[in-house]
Amino acid sequence: MTRVVVAMSGGVDSSVAAALMVEEGYDVVGLSMQLYDQRETEDGAPKFGSCCSIDDLYDAKRVAQHLGFPHYIVNFEREFKATVVDNFVREYSAGRTPIPCVHCNADLKFSTLAERAAGLDASVVATGHYARVVFNKDDRRYRLLRGVDPGKDQSYFLFTLTQDQLAHARFPVGHLNKIEVRAHAERLGLSVADKPDSHEICFVPDGNTARFVERHATQAPAPGEIVDTEGHVLGEHQGVHHFTVGQRKGLGLSMGSPLYVLKLEPVGERVVVGAREALGSHELTATGVNWISGTAPEGPTRVTARIRHRHHDAAARVVSTGDGTAHLRFDDPQVAITPGQAVVFYDAADAASVMGGGWIDSR
Repeated sequence: MTRVVVAMSGGVDSSVAAALMVEEGYDVVGLSMQLYDQRETEDGAPKFGSCCSIDDLYDAKRVAQHLGFPHYIVNFEREFKATVVDNFVREYSAGRTPIPCVHCNADLKFSTLAERAAGLDASVVATGHYARVVFNKDDRRYRLLRGVDPGKDQSYFLFTLTQDQLAHARFPVGHLNKIEVRAHAERLGLSVADKPDSHEICFVPDGNTARFVERHATQAPAPGEIVDTEGHVLGEHQGVHHFTVGQRKGLGLSMGSPLYVLKLEPVGERVVVGAREALGSHELTATGVNWISGTAPEGPTRVTARIRHRHHDAAARVVSTGDGTAHLRFDDPQVAITPGQAVVFYDAADAASVMGGGWIDSR
């Protein structure tokens, strides 16, 4: 019997993923990650958020007991801080807008859980992601596909996965929609069947990213000037970490017409603002690019690209420029291409197939 480690967050998706692996005849071991100190602050509030809380860990354990397989809690506090939290603070301090869920889902969950799985003699790691993985017999490569539920698809967060990781990955709920997942949970009598989804960044539960950065940065970003595209000073700000490209509210300016953040310049502590039409761009450069096949395509390649998780796919042409970089040119200008966010490439000839992705560096 093949042993599989299932990453259990305590939510309905990972719980059903574990249950489906049990029904398929796998020898299931549940692992939940303790990502941060669960003790409360002096004012009685949790240090971080609701996702992966102590209640979630107990929910995961109850599901494992109900389904009859062992469950362990592993301490990933150090890895989570180094891989996710520290990166988040550095990026905001550098005038970029990070997306921590990519680092958490791929860089932490898969990389670290695969190591723990090997220690438990498990050859497979399963999660509750809405994505799919298939093996192509023609080229002997694994393919990462979108989940069939377009509203829940999480392939965007998994673009960094390698061929080796995909070879050992299972996404049991990837072929289901959310209603079907909850129906499975009801059928199995799981206590989390009606548990709501978590949406906020788990370590910034109040949504105040600027305050979080100030509390955790070794040196908080300095105040500076808000300028227009010609360099005229329009106002002052308390640090570039308060802003993101495309932001309109909270600028503290009254200019008669709406202004948007066009660019952040942390070296000079400047925030550049302008009219909405100036937000559009046909091009971007990506770094840290990973190609799912393991090999970059030769020459310009037609793709559809997503520059944010909830962004609509946009037709484009991508060119690998070597050393983990790529240049993307969109057919139509895209609004608020934001450095620090992920850009993910999907095959233009097969919209479900993830070709790869990287981190937006410039536009």
